[in-house]
Amino acid sequence: MFFLLLALTFPAWKPHFSFLENPLANEMMVLRWIHLIFGIIWIGLLYFFNLVLTPAMKQVDPAVRVKIYPALMSKAMGWFRSSALVTVLVGIRYFQLHLFADARAAGDHSLAVKWLGWWLLVWVVAYIFIYAFQLPAKGFVNSPWVRGIGIAIVVIAASWLVMALNGGPTVSNAHLAISVGGGLGLVMLLNTWGVVWRVQKKLIKWARASAEQSVPMPPEAERMMRWGFLTARVSFWLSFPMLFFMAAASHYPFLSTIAR
Repeated sequence: MFFLLLALTFPAWKPHFSFLENPLANEMMVLRWIHLIFGIIWIGLLYFFNLVLTPAMKQVDPAVRVKIYPALMSKAMGWFRSSALVTVLVGIRYFQLHLFADARAAGDHSLAVKWLGWWLLVWVVAYIFIYAFQLPAKGFVNSPWVRGIGIAIVVIAASWLVMALNGGPTVSNAHLAISVGGGLGLVMLLNTWGVVWRVQKKLIKWARASAEQSVPMPPEAERMMRWGFLTARVSFWLSFPMLFFMAAASHYPFLSTIAR
């Protein structure tokens, strides 16, 4: 206690802080904090599903699996899909602020809307192709190499296209990096809500009925599990370039020398 009081008597040791006078900077800081918190929850659960839960469930007796699966996945999917939605929506707002800054620097405020429109269009179209590669299939299409190479080509093409459409002399590194990283995040969000949650709702319902009424899982369950597995695994691999580009927005200016 004595040493604490002694330390506080020295002005140089006292904490000094103040909020920035620019409201926009404060908003961006809050957005980044929320984005990080919910992003950690989302990606953490994605890694848990892929690296822990899926291998563990394969080793559990089917009679036990149908009892623990509904309780476990109902809560996990609630956090998974909610954190994904918050992460992406907050991220889009943060992205917009960078677009507005670049548009002001270019002297044309309408560019912000155009850039956001191109970004959405490119990645939604890319997702249509990625969605097709994730569907359960037979024959050569079921090969991991065919799926992997096909999805890689789509992602590389979409990344190049969105940077070509949104590039320019006044465009910042954050703008271009988020154009790619945020696009991959959007794809993962569409996977979360458009496939994984749809599949899990059915599997949870069927597993609960099987446990409570002692009825077998329907034949369709195997295909649903395969579809959910493929989609979750694609999102798992996409998360690595996504995280790289999102971090590069502030910490690795390799796409543009302009930092904002």
